[in-house]
Amino acid sequence: MIDILLADDEELVRAGLRAVLEAQGDLRVVGEARDGAEAVALARELRPHVVLMDVRMPGTDGLAATRELVRGAAAPGGWAPKILVVTTFEIDDYVYQALRAGADGFLLKRSRPAEIAHAVRLVAAGESLLFPTAIRRLAAGQGNREARATMARAALTDREAEVLRLVARGLTNGEIADRLFLGVQTVKTHVSSVLGKLGARDRTQAVIAAYESGFVEPAE
Repeated sequence: MIDILLADDEELVRAGLRAVLEAQGDLRVVGEARDGAEAVALARELRPHVVLMDVRMPGTDGLAATRELVRGAAAPGGWAPKILVVTTFEIDDYVYQALRAGADGFLLKRSRPAEIAHAVRLVAAGESLLFPTAIRRLAAGQGNREARATMARAALTDREAEVLRLVARGLTNGEIADRLFLGVQTVKTHVSSVLGKLGARDRTQAVIAAYESGFVEPAE
């Protein structure tokens, strides 16, 4: 069973998401928050597997709440849920900043019920939910010297570089395995190595580093 916390200032949106998620046999909504501060408090109390976080809320917004939850994971014995940012517009600097802060992906509010359920399962399993076209556009002009230096120090092998480029295109481990004729466990090993070399918390952070450093060009 995957436990989920909903964070959105609109009660109607929360009710709709709850109905969609609880229609699935393996998904359970354990709490609802009306703003970011309440989301952080409830997440720490309830320990959900996934938080569906509206990025724009009054008071403490989803970006600040994401930063606070991710910061908690850095402490000794720390913990953080998987965070799926829910947004109206995919090309949104708030969304990009939330991804940079540690969110595991984003989901459009207009997504179909099956897509929402799939997204929750995907991030709960440790994958990232990214829209490659949107990430390319969001990353445009975001290149920075620090990201380039990090990528240069990483000294990825040819296979690791190949895997990172496919991750940046939004492929799952299984899809990468099929594309490269490798076992899924082998792909997982390569992904873990890439994350370690880049000092990335997860796949999303690695993808952002790949675009910001210029390792993956938006045209790709």
